[in-house]
Amino acid sequence: MITLKEVEKIAHLSKLSLSESEKQKFVVELGNILGFVEKLDQLDLKNVAATSHAVEVTNVFREDKIVNTNVKEKALAMAPEAEGDFFRVPKVL
Repeated sequence: MITLKEVEKIAHLSKLSLSESEKQKFVVELGNILGFVEKLDQLDLKNVAATSHAVEVTNVFREDKIVNTNVKEKALAMAPEAEGDFFRVPKVL
């Protein structure tokens, strides 16, 4: 499946220093992963609809509704100082 040379190239591109035993381990592990991917590639998916998610995604949030509120006026009324539509705050240096 995957050769020692390919593992060395992947390690080099990933800026990894691998011992010889680690390289051999990755030859086996990466080979197993690629074997699994090959099995997936053999599946017959002709009757399977393409999806962007594994499960159906629905919006669980409430619908956005425009409502008239006077939050700004209430907030400004509670402020120690306000100027027009803005909070007045002390200078910070």
